[in-house]
Amino acid sequence: MRAFVVTKYKEPLQEADVPEPTVGEHDVLVRVQAAGLNPLDEKIRAGEFKQILPYKLPLILGNDVAGTVIRVGKAVRGFKPGDEVYARPDAGRIGTFAERIAVAEVDLAHKPASISMEEAGSLPLVALTAWQALVERGRVRPGQKVLIHAGAGGVGSIAIQLAKHLGASVATTASGSNADFVRELGADTVIDYRTQDFEQLLAGYDLVLDGLSGENLEKSLRVLKPGGKAIGIAGPPDPAFAREAGLNPLLRLVIAGLSGKIRKQAKKLGVTYEFLFMRASGDQLRQVTALVDQGVVRPVVGKVFGFDETPQALQSLSQGGIRGKAVITGNS
Repeated sequence: MRAFVVTKYKEPLQEADVPEPTVGEHDVLVRVQAAGLNPLDEKIRAGEFKQILPYKLPLILGNDVAGTVIRVGKAVRGFKPGDEVYARPDAGRIGTFAERIAVAEVDLAHKPASISMEEAGSLPLVALTAWQALVERGRVRPGQKVLIHAGAGGVGSIAIQLAKHLGASVATTASGSNADFVRELGADTVIDYRTQDFEQLLAGYDLVLDGLSGENLEKSLRVLKPGGKAIGIAGPPDPAFAREAGLNPLLRLVIAGLSGKIRKQAKKLGVTYEFLFMRASGDQLRQVTALVDQGVVRPVVGKVFGFDETPQALQSLSQGGIRGKAVITGNS
């Protein structure tokens, strides 16, 4: 089976022939027809998560998949060969930059009927991130004020639509050239990050979704109202994440130190900071499917690459400038 693998951290992906996926009794074998590209893929390739995600090399990258079921394990009841599906495989079983992948049934959902394979392949990781940040962690309610950074990006473009559906007033940061685009998605207030300082223009927010970290996160704390919450998806990781991930005591101490400054700043301001490392969930994807087919949420595919272009496609993420998601397709 053809796949693109990481053979050594910080080096480009290499095409390789790899063994066929092992299909357990609760697994579904999927022919990959589209795979979304995510900054997470690039961070894994660069070795940024090797302490907390101890993958063995060579490693097939890829955290989003849309495709067709080839066969199912003997205990699978919800899917059958020929079904069109999509998923974010569990973090320990990634590998969608390949011809086929085995996905646990609990992580899989039927593809929205109203969209293409490429659009479906763009959705799982970013839609689950938005859902877990806004619905699960943020518990966004009608009338609340939500700030979503990088609104034209993969997570941001979905999060804006979901926050509006939940009844929030939404502000976002984006380049001036993307202002009309994010307004079409539902943003009420658009801050041009190149020429404006959102901290000087916004105040009294209930929730901030931050994918940039650093100074941007520190400033985000200051636009929250007392009791507000900042959710970071770019870090720094916090002690709660370390506990949930089952990391050893030494790594827990290191992670507590990494987020100590921002948590201290948040406490002083009367707000909270949480790190979110999204998890796979077929149940949540089924709710996303319903929203997509109802026309509430639409995927945004900014660029499509052929399967043979996977290494170059991953490198292109660092150049920016893609609205929504980039997707690899054409593998059939």
